[in-house]
Amino acid sequence: MAKTKLVLETDHPMRRVFIGKVVVNMGIGEGGERLARAAKLLEELTGQKPSLRRAKKTVREFGVRKGENIGVMVTLRGQKAIDFLKRALAAIDYKIPEKSIDKHGNVAFGIKEHILLPGVKYDPEVGIFGFDVIIAMERPGYRVARRRRKKSKIPNRHRVTKEETIMFLEKVLGVKVIKTRR
Repeated sequence: MAKTKLVLETDHPMRRVFIGKVVVNMGIGEGGERLARAAKLLEELTGQKPSLRRAKKTVREFGVRKGENIGVMVTLRGQKAIDFLKRALAAIDYKIPEKSIDKHGNVAFGIKEHILLPGVKYDPEVGIFGFDVIIAMERPGYRVARRRRKKSKIPNRHRVTKEETIMFLEKVLGVKVIKTRR
């Protein structure tokens, strides 16, 4: 099976930009049945089993205890990431504000209701959930930061910049990046 990647080609093969992973996060704020429904929904939307996220500290005002499961998330790579990303971008009309891109080229945006995704119908038993989508952009060679032996840091000159991510979004994915006034 050949790997399918959306790649922004450049003059040097090590300067190419591509999608490393897509993370989908649902912060519910409580455990129990509502969290179980959110996990089931996220599995249906992404086609992958989500993992539960625990609270880092106790917040009495919200009724959250440290260590309690309060959210679900899933990390998508390869073709699953590309397929889900196309559906998520269609939900926001292929428009992303420039302030959603950080200095290392990662992109984050939210979708208020999961029923905005194309092909998803409202189910009264499940309810409506919103979620966040985070796109991590990479270049070839980022594996040195993740490998087990001889781990090393990625220098700033090899990191993906905000401008390169904007170019990738516009040319490869067809997204319109909306410039914000200051």
